[in-house]
Amino acid sequence: MQNPDRRQLMRTVAGALAASTLPAWAQLPKTAPGSRICTVAQVVDVSVSQIDVSKDFLIGSRAAWQDINARGGLRGKTVQHLVLEVDGSAASLRAAVQTLKNQPQCVALSGSVGDHAAAQLTDLMQRELPDVAHVAPWLQNATLDAASNTFPIFASRQEQVAHAIKSLSVMGITEVGAIYGSAAEYASYRQGVDEMANTLKLRLKSYSPVANLQQLGKTLTPDSPRVLLFLGGTPELVQFSQGIEKQAAQRYIIAMSDVNLQTMLQMGVSRFTPVIATQVVPMVNANLPIVKSFRDTLGRLYDEPPTPQSLAGYIAARYTYEVLQGIDGAPTRLSALQAFQKRSTVDLGGFRIAPDTRSRGTAYVTQSMISTDGRLLG
Repeated sequence: MQNPDRRQLMRTVAGALAASTLPAWAQLPKTAPGSRICTVAQVVDVSVSQIDVSKDFLIGSRAAWQDINARGGLRGKTVQHLVLEVDGSAASLRAAVQTLKNQPQCVALSGSVGDHAAAQLTDLMQRELPDVAHVAPWLQNATLDAASNTFPIFASRQEQVAHAIKSLSVMGITEVGAIYGSAAEYASYRQGVDEMANTLKLRLKSYSPVANLQQLGKTLTPDSPRVLLFLGGTPELVQFSQGIEKQAAQRYIIAMSDVNLQTMLQMGVSRFTPVIATQVVPMVNANLPIVKSFRDTLGRLYDEPPTPQSLAGYIAARYTYEVLQGIDGAPTRLSALQAFQKRSTVDLGGFRIAPDTRSRGTAYVTQSMISTDGRLLG
């Protein structure tokens, strides 16, 4: 099997995303004072390393806001869903924050995606716009939860790793390998993975990040761990999985929620190695009311298959709406911030978010799988 042409595929996906979002933010809509519109912004990282998650997450959010407006909006006010595209660089993120400063009708920033952009925005928003709520970002690192105006709702990567390792320990697995897609993941997550493996009494073999992940896969020996925890993005995981596809030893790869299994299937996943990915939302085929609503809305508005990432974007928007809906009077930046600071419990059609000052509100983690015959399970 040939290596996936990562750049070509990601350019294609980036083009599809650009076609579905607003144009450059220089052309943002202007609203007159007293108009029946309030704005909720969303920063979306369309860089190559983040696009496969960002595209689906944004589609889910857009579907939610369109459906909300079709049903009357926010107490009769149309919600302007303002999408700010960034390329992941510090300069582009600062420009996005500056745009928010110039949009006084913007009452919240909701659903920042992907992980690296959300992490940088957490710091920028606390320093530059402390009066604006930063809600439901795709923020994977739990150490950033202390920001006073950032309100995560999805399980952190640390919680995802803990879930994956615990499930392995229940299966009787005593050894696991840790593969890092880049130096950034290695620096950010190795300590936490080491600590959790030690707590669960699992032997852990960590592999330093390399430029050629396919080659790394080929160098595994019969003595290498059969179960491999992968921390990185979808293209990197495809490369690694193809490197180990022809080895005699059966291996299992467990990835985090940044991996898009549907995109993996399109790029050419190994036919010999099962891939399991954690996800921080219910299964997209679940019978929960929130998931049924998501599937119905997505089916009506977009010709896109449901994915965990688009469901997460849908939930992020719905959570933002529910909290804003509880504000007395027209929402402002201050009243929105105060509403989210209350950390009230919200039940989104069976997906319960119950945050407090010490938690994200949910540690919900489940798993989906690509089987050896190429079927997506879960």
